[in-house]
Amino acid sequence: MNDAFDLSIVIPCYNEAPRLPRTLAATISFLSNKQGRFEIIVVSDGSKDNTIAVAEEAFKNLPDHIRGTAHEYTPNAGKGKAVKVGMLMARGERVLFMDADYAVPLEDLASAEGLLNSGNVDIAIGSRAMEATKIVEHQSFIRERLAKLFGLIQRNYLGLRLMDTQCGFKLFTRDAAHRVFGAVKLTSVIFDGEMLWLAKRMNYRIAEFPVQWTHDQDTRIAYNAWRAIKVFRDMLIIPFIHVDRRGWGK
Repeated sequence: MNDAFDLSIVIPCYNEAPRLPRTLAATISFLSNKQGRFEIIVVSDGSKDNTIAVAEEAFKNLPDHIRGTAHEYTPNAGKGKAVKVGMLMARGERVLFMDADYAVPLEDLASAEGLLNSGNVDIAIGSRAMEATKIVEHQSFIRERLAKLFGLIQRNYLGLRLMDTQCGFKLFTRDAAHRVFGAVKLTSVIFDGEMLWLAKRMNYRIAEFPVQWTHDQDTRIAYNAWRAIKVFRDMLIIPFIHVDRRGWGK
């Protein structure tokens, strides 16, 4: 099998052994019925369980048009690093990153592909805030409200005219994926905001599409006061870590 793929799917993981089998089974089933050549890239962000072994087991006896690879590094650095590692490894003409909990079903990929097929969009991002979005299982009331407040602050501070920057289901052209993630520096969950800020400065065209989204209570990203402060600090420094010697964003 050569290294030419129509689509790469990147799945960042941290201690995802319990949930990964279902997600990979659904992903492989979806791609098995789709025309083209595909790769699935699992990236373990310093997991302490058998995430990699689970992925390698799922990748045995794949159909000829699908390749699966599993990669890991230590120590744990954050979701942003795992996504960046996978996106830069990807060899598909289009590259999707999605969460390991399968919060958004791959059937919603058709909407993202339609946007890129139009020729007017380089990056299509899933949105939980659009009118046609269907939320199957909500986050807790407090967490949902805090997320909306943070999203509002982030969009205004970074100048992003988007309704939802944090949904973990985003499709890129290969050029956009490699250029943008080649410049990403943050490793925390705020990498989405940094990535979209960079994409805007690089003049990539971004559009949102509605998704069906299900919150998994068994989240790997625990929020507390210290983490909230760190994420907020990371958001504030985004424009400053991309300033070159001439004083403007790279």
